Amino acid sequence: QTEQMSNSSSISQFLLLSFADTRQLQLLHFWLFLPPVRANGLIITPIAWDHHLHTPMYFFLLNLSVLDLGSISTTVPKAMANSLMDNRSISYLGCAAQLFFFLFLISAEYFLLTIMAYDRYVAICQPLHYGTLLGTRACAHMAAAAWASGFLYALLHTANTFSVPLCQGNAVGQFFCEIPHILKLSCSHSYLREIGLLVVGACFGFVCFIFVVMSYVVIFRAVLRIPSEKGRHKTFSTCLPHLSVVSLFLSTGIFAYLKPPSISSPCLDVVVSVLYSVVPPAVNPLIYSLRNKELKDGLRKMMS
Repeated sequence: QTEQMSNSSSISQFLLLSFADTRQLQLLHFWLFLPPVRANGLIITPIAWDHHLHTPMYFFLLNLSVLDLGSISTTVPKAMANSLMDNRSISYLGCAAQLFFFLFLISAEYFLLTIMAYDRYVAICQPLHYGTLLGTRACAHMAAAAWASGFLYALLHTANTFSVPLCQGNAVGQFFCEIPHILKLSCSHSYLREIGLLVVGACFGFVCFIFVVMSYVVIFRAVLRIPSEKGRHKTFSTCLPHLSVVSLFLSTGIFAYLKPPSISSPCLDVVVSVLYSVVPPAVNPLIYSLRNKELKDGLRKMMS
């Protein structure tokens, strides 16, 4: 055990999987990174600037865009820098920080998406109580709870993952530091405690998922009771962006972590990890802004 611990403590850096070997793929990094940054900025700025958008729905959307901006900034810039400098290394502390911030922002985003389902439920099913149930203080407390839960969840997992003795080298089979790939470097059976924590985390995630599903079951029942087709369409269109974002977030994450080992390969792993770590933060602003007239008007007013 002492030898195992010394092996773990002697690791000063990890080697990440090379994301891009050619100049064309290196340029793809910028294509992946810059548009999402600009798109999230174009959502954050008008919501913060235009007082007409200071409503619970847009307050939560502002938080979502900040989390998206943070999560994509945690993984892609380091991979970009490594590929441009033809380097694969990341320091031990840098790897721990990257794992912590990515997990913190992703889990906070999931909790926030659950809260946003509650926002849509109250807006459609209990509109007379909307101002009471989702007042300024209540919204601030909910958003703070999502951020704090994500922080504690990430802190627990990061501390536990990096307390595991590592004796399988330092090559991480991923373009950023991630729990399953760090655990692959651990000594036999020393990772079981972290696996237990992941199972507990998955159970909490499942409870949030059930809450979102039940909210939308009630919402759809309420929408179908609206007599006019135009009214049904308008009400449903306010839920569609959130439903699309939740579906994208869950489907890419579930596929990444639950895909059969038989179809796993380094190339496919990189593609799949891009799907769940880069695509949702990049696509979310488009989903929310594409058909949102108020957001477009706010942006137009700000520009003029």
